[in-house]
Amino acid sequence: MTTRLTVAQALVRFLTAQHTERDGERRRLIGATWGIFGHGNVAGIGQALVEYAGVMPYHQGRNEQSMVHAAVGYARQCGRLATHAVTTSIGPGATNLVTGAALATVNHLPVLLLPGDVFATRPADPVLQQLEVPYAGDVSVNDTLRPVSRYFDRITRPEQLIPSALAAMRVLTDPVETGAVTLALPQDVQAEAYDWPEEFFAERVWTVRRPGPDPAELARAAAAVRAARRPLLVAGGGIRHSRAQAALAAFAEATGIPVASTQAGKGALRYDHPRDVGGIGHTGTATADELARTADLVIGVGTRFTDFTTASGTLFQHPDVRFLHLNIAPHDAHKLAALPLVADARTGLEELTGALASYKVDGAYTDEYTAAKERWERRVDACFASADPDARPTQPQVLGALDALVDDSDIVINAAGSLPGDLHKLWRARSRDQYHLEYGYSCMGYEIPAALGVKLAAPEREVWALVGDGTYLMMPTEIVTAVQEGVAIKVLLVQNHGYASIGGLSAAVGGERFGTAYRFRTQEGTYTGAPLPVDLAANAASLGMRVLRAGSVRELRAALAEARAADTPTCVYVETETSDTVSGAPEAQAWWDVPVAASATRTPAVTAREQYERHVSTRRRHL
Repeated sequence: MTTRLTVAQALVRFLTAQHTERDGERRRLIGATWGIFGHGNVAGIGQALVEYAGVMPYHQGRNEQSMVHAAVGYARQCGRLATHAVTTSIGPGATNLVTGAALATVNHLPVLLLPGDVFATRPADPVLQQLEVPYAGDVSVNDTLRPVSRYFDRITRPEQLIPSALAAMRVLTDPVETGAVTLALPQDVQAEAYDWPEEFFAERVWTVRRPGPDPAELARAAAAVRAARRPLLVAGGGIRHSRAQAALAAFAEATGIPVASTQAGKGALRYDHPRDVGGIGHTGTATADELARTADLVIGVGTRFTDFTTASGTLFQHPDVRFLHLNIAPHDAHKLAALPLVADARTGLEELTGALASYKVDGAYTDEYTAAKERWERRVDACFASADPDARPTQPQVLGALDALVDDSDIVINAAGSLPGDLHKLWRARSRDQYHLEYGYSCMGYEIPAALGVKLAAPEREVWALVGDGTYLMMPTEIVTAVQEGVAIKVLLVQNHGYASIGGLSAAVGGERFGTAYRFRTQEGTYTGAPLPVDLAANAASLGMRVLRAGSVRELRAALAEARAADTPTCVYVETETSDTVSGAPEAQAWWDVPVAASATRTPAVTAREQYERHVSTRRRHL
């Protein structure tokens, strides 16, 4: 039996029949399709989405990159068991996908990209928006997606779709390989009809594996833990992807080993769990970083050990420190010359807990990190507190006002600027998925579209996009989509008149905050005077969002409560106190390597270079 359909119709119908399964939970893999139409997809995928509108939901985006962010937010909230597809026209519509694809792949989050492509049959050559490559006739702008995709194919014949679509689903559902998957679709091939075997459209269930550890690796791992006197566990995003939070809690409670967290792993334990010691690395807490400096065994679970986590190789300073990496990806499990334990995070933690039996850290070690955690929590309280409720809030006080309002069901989303550092140090994560930080790619503009995706995945929960002015100016357009579809996200828009994070970094490395403030420019190229007369609150309102302005701590608390209760997309706008005399979040507790000019005449750069060389001298190669 065969059915005659166009390539685009066959692909959409195929996608509606794909499912995932893990631990008895079954989900449809592609929950919806985002699209912006132009030549290259309007007559192919566009028509197919009309044809199958009853079974394939459609969301209208305003920017191709942000559509990918929305799909990624949805995928993360669904535990990588479901995602969205994204379709674009050829040319700039397709190349706008590149940043979103890189973000998905860096973070190991599945998304299906369906960019239009130039004619395969070349009836006219070149066509509108076609990139001509004199040395290669088979290259188009979509080839820019190859290095940021985990799987890429160009469908130049109808029958080619069958093996390619199956390969795409395999990669999307592979816990090691998953990321952006791209099927480039020439516009003439999309509209071409073909007789498809009915088996192609049969329902398929793709099992998301939970591989267990090799027995020999498990025995070596248990022996390493038993020999440790000051072990520290570093929880990464793999714990969330595996839904291993309960297994982690059981391991920590059985062994007494303290748990620090990366940005992706924060929330793996609740903030008030006795074993949780907060964020680790450059943006971490003093508690976690001091434990890291003296740890003799570092147990990484589901982490890639990026430079922020390792303080660019300067954090783990015990002379005999060793590493044990539990990771589903062998590539990550062997980092830092670690003893590898290649397995799913939940399965691996459960088996390692069993293998350790009666092991428990010394009581003095437990007392030490418990007291250090209590001291840090007092610092957090001081950052959140406001002596004058009628004063303009600092950024930590903004977070404190939100912290006082939310419960376990709220989700906070952020990605870039100064907020990730403050959140990693200060935020009190109350549930396994409340803390949603995209810090693998740290992409400005991620927050608002990601909030859309998260809210679509969890419509019963309150979803907050925490956005600085720099990030807001990058990509506010999906506010229109939220308004159009009635997706009641909450945007907390923090105005500090510039790039606060990079401004501080610029000052630290001798850049003198050049080009980081939103202020009037003088003829000499410096920035001085009053902030620019830019009203971001008015901008958000002009896009259809309800906006609540807050000029003080007291007004902020009231506005946040009103926004949380709203059933429409709502923005809380607050201008923060940025004076150097006003206390903010605690400074960085560990270093981060940003090279400083090796020769300079200006004093700030000379001083910064001296400090840089002192830090570099402490770097270690763990071999």
